[in-house]
Amino acid sequence: MAIQRMDNVGIVVEDMDAAIAYFTELGMEREGRTEVRGPVADKCTGLKDVHCDIAMLRTPDGHSRLELSKYRTPAAISEDTPDRPHNVLGTHRVMFAVDDLEDTVARLRPHGAEVLGEIARYEDSYLLCYVRGPEGIIVGLAESLN
Repeated sequence: MAIQRMDNVGIVVEDMDAAIAYFTELGMEREGRTEVRGPVADKCTGLKDVHCDIAMLRTPDGHSRLELSKYRTPAAISEDTPDRPHNVLGTHRVMFAVDDLEDTVARLRPHGAEVLGEIARYEDSYLLCYVRGPEGIIVGLAESLN
């Protein structure tokens, strides 16, 4: 038995509107927004009394999705600071291919984006950088030079 595909990446956020604005500015399209609660949500997450707002966004090609979750109950917890470094164990970034990296960074700055380090050139293949966004989420950006 093999997996069919990767369905989505989930990120817990505190400010849903800011996170949606950030990722739509990046070029993702909002698929929907709803709230979940009740026995199925409790069983699926292993938490009690789940009440969660969910927003689903998809990439323009329709192949990848990002699920943003804002927990009303139980409250979201943070074990580290939003400016945690890139080498923390666990999910550390989401990477997107972009057509113009410098323009993308410029559009994200008004949404609080901060480049970690600097834009780097990998041989004659890619421009790459990591950008910290809302809630400390690190987004990788890659522009193909070919």
